Amino acid sequence: MRHVSLPLLILFAAACGGPVVTQPDGAIEELDAGIDDAGPEDAGLVPDAGTQDAGTRDAGPQDAGTPDAGTSDGGPTTTLVTVSSERELRGVWVASVVNLDWPATTGLSADAGRASLTALVDSMADAGLNALFFQVRPESDALYASPIEPWSRYLTGTQGLNPGWDPLDELVTLAHARGLEVHAWINPYRASQNASSPTAANHVSQILSAYTVTYDGKKVMNPGEPLVRRHVEDVVQDILTRYDVDGLHFDDYFYPYPDMQNTPFPDSATYAAYQADGGTLTKGDWRRNNVNTLVREVMGLVVNDHPQVRFGVSPFGIWKSGTPPGTTGLNSFDVISCDAVTWMNQGWVDYLAPQLYWVLGGPQDYAKLATWWAQGTMGGRHVFPGHAEYHLTDTQNWPLSEIQNQVTYTRTLKSQGARGDLHFRAKDILTNAKGVHTLFKNTLYAKPALTPVLPRAGASVAPAVPFVSVVGSALSVTSPQPQAVRFFALYKDLGGGQFELTRVLGGAQVTFPVTAGAWAVSAVARGGAESQGVRVVVP
Repeated sequence: MRHVSLPLLILFAAACGGPVVTQPDGAIEELDAGIDDAGPEDAGLVPDAGTQDAGTRDAGPQDAGTPDAGTSDGGPTTTLVTVSSERELRGVWVASVVNLDWPATTGLSADAGRASLTALVDSMADAGLNALFFQVRPESDALYASPIEPWSRYLTGTQGLNPGWDPLDELVTLAHARGLEVHAWINPYRASQNASSPTAANHVSQILSAYTVTYDGKKVMNPGEPLVRRHVEDVVQDILTRYDVDGLHFDDYFYPYPDMQNTPFPDSATYAAYQADGGTLTKGDWRRNNVNTLVREVMGLVVNDHPQVRFGVSPFGIWKSGTPPGTTGLNSFDVISCDAVTWMNQGWVDYLAPQLYWVLGGPQDYAKLATWWAQGTMGGRHVFPGHAEYHLTDTQNWPLSEIQNQVTYTRTLKSQGARGDLHFRAKDILTNAKGVHTLFKNTLYAKPALTPVLPRAGASVAPAVPFVSVVGSALSVTSPQPQAVRFFALYKDLGGGQFELTRVLGGAQVTFPVTAGAWAVSAVARGGAESQGVRVVVP
């Protein structure tokens, strides 16, 4: 990304002394943003932002049913209530390439790696964020136990060397427990950030060496070759089958950004072969069609096999120079063959996260661009503008108020489809650059939020209401359908039918510390659909 991602039902037990307040009546069912990697940083081109079998954990929608709230074992009569809250995606890109965010250095032991990953999750949760866009494939390698691609050198210092643990598997468990989604962020075509870096024998640049191109000191895989596209799709299918992630995310590296000399990308032979085979598209249209085909086919894969996974892309923030009127900058439509408008119009993405790394006002006006992207949403899909926290500490030296004003502006576009924000990048939040972590925690994200429901028909079905028991000054919560539930949401009963979301946790069983009063707990499915709340009174 040029910023120039109990298999067994826990049965409810009242032995702890708390009342059973509900019981089911049916059968149990189941960016690399941030790399200053050479390239102009002007009007539109700024630098960016061993196999463990995790099982098939993205089970499709299930007919949850709605168990009756009732009494059991002498417990008090309870009620089901309708609960809801303002939905907003609050994401952060966690870049692994060149050790930008995590891991901050190579060679961490398994224990040190787990500790640093835990610290990352805790910090992001404390800041009020609800989604981690974690770069699992920075240069056609893996920060997870892949049977297809080698371990990333950013873990151990040597590509292909097993670190002795699985970061993505650990992250999924840690993040979900804290109420954060995990989106697997993939760079589709980059083979190596540095062309001289050694690659493992099973690296795609070795396996498909004929389709590997050296350009601007890097190795990239030729987007015009169908075998390259098939390889990326195999990687996607593997990740989504074996890891219980909430989303799949592509960054903006499609055809490479031009080098300083504006050298043409060397794919003339591939284009000539296309023409010889009867192809009639111009070279520009052919390149865009190559990228479009990948995006379209990946969306088809997601919809057919992993329907509760959210798929989106973070394109460069300017579609074409002059769009919207008065905007200047890189023409990403022509230069990097990025036609995000078509992806949205055709329904090939669930969202776009345009990288709007510019201030309010000026030739690349954040407000103007955010409005234009939001107005282009189709079919109920979403836009999550990207923000450049790294500009707080680089030569642009943004004031903290710039971030606050941009997020505030995004919220004015909610009715047009702008349903949250993505922040580049995690390190700046971890270090509280200019107080940005504090701003999030105390002001912008002081109250928790669930992410928007996945905007695809049938992608998410509300799960059964949870089991809730009062245990002292806490609520113990489980579900009759653990495979269908991602999170449990705790609401404070404000009276008059009003409920306020106060906390979100995940896991097969969670405990919410509470004070005396009336509360409600709902279950949230993969994809975001929410059950009714089970209202309980804590004495």
